Amino acid sequence: MSLSPELEKPAEWVGAPGRRVATRMIFFVTGMAMGLWGALVPYAQLRTHSEAGALGMLLLCLGAGSLLSMLGSGRIIGRFGCRAVILAAVVMYCLMMPLLATFSDIRLMALSLFIFGMGIGLADVAVNVQGTMVEQAADKPLMSGFHCLWSVGGIAGAGGGALLLSAGITPVGSTFFAIVLVILGTAFSWRSLLPFGAHEESSHEGKAKARPNFRLILMAVMAMICFMAEGAVLDWGGVFLTRERGLALEHAGWGFAVFAIAMSVMRLTGDAIVSTLGRKRVLVMGGILGIAGYLMVILLPGWFLPVCGFALVGIGAANIAPVLITLAGQEKVMPVNMSVAFVATLGYLGILGGPALIGFVAHQSSLYVAFSAVAAAFLIVTFGAYKLKYQAD
Repeated sequence: MSLSPELEKPAEWVGAPGRRVATRMIFFVTGMAMGLWGALVPYAQLRTHSEAGALGMLLLCLGAGSLLSMLGSGRIIGRFGCRAVILAAVVMYCLMMPLLATFSDIRLMALSLFIFGMGIGLADVAVNVQGTMVEQAADKPLMSGFHCLWSVGGIAGAGGGALLLSAGITPVGSTFFAIVLVILGTAFSWRSLLPFGAHEESSHEGKAKARPNFRLILMAVMAMICFMAEGAVLDWGGVFLTRERGLALEHAGWGFAVFAIAMSVMRLTGDAIVSTLGRKRVLVMGGILGIAGYLMVILLPGWFLPVCGFALVGIGAANIAPVLITLAGQEKVMPVNMSVAFVATLGYLGILGGPALIGFVAHQSSLYVAFSAVAAAFLIVTFGAYKLKYQAD
């Protein structure tokens, strides 16, 4: 069987600077779409007249859609390639964005959120697969920088959406601004997106025996812990600071704000850090910093030092997931599209189900116990790092 012209290109073609820019752009626009939805949530709650419980179930539809699409994403990407899957995913979530800004029927809103989540989840996995192959061809760390652009996009979507809404632009108008930017970014990136979803030499041998080994399972668990820690700060950090540390209610978002800023800064410099320290040290130190950060939150008095603890968690967790995605792509037991999808999908369970689990533990005992459990879970990241296989950093 002869290879397509694209597959006959050398590694330099895959790792060319244009591919890197395109990968960063897709990370950015997908993060921006998610960030804009964050700015639209209060408006959606008003239109649907949802109480807290109903809103929680509504938001769960987004996570359920993402998880469903991610479950089958590896094979879809392997069959159709990163470029086609990213385009389909972008079209899917762009079509849903105006509906999220207009529907008042909670059932239609739930369906739209589900499909929107499917597009976001599919784009996330496909761009991570592309990013992994581009990084491998470039033969230097790039993944932290890619993930940084998702965070920057989220800030741009949420902040830009808030500015547009405060300037009197309607929620529907705000979504069209975002859609135009997404379309322009995707069109700019189109020719540099990879038309395949796995290395040709591994795709055929991986079809018959595409089963994760112990290292991939361990990576998925470590990613799950990292995302669970992020979800804990997002959903429970403000509650802890206001109820247990006396922070004023209007300042409840400070915990996640400093966490997100610290994570973004660390991802911005993450590729250089990985090049200097190596991936193993980044994982070990990230786990230790995560433990230290959560211990600061639960042990130190007042609100300032616990907020600093959340920043320390952001510093530690920032480069764990990007490193794990890279290592997953280096495992030869599965094609890159399958291994990256496996780790990303199970890792996503952490941010989807982790906050609910923390809420259950807190209900049975307290948030002190729940956050202590998250700190203890980081031990798996710290010691698990010694069980993984590393190529030359």
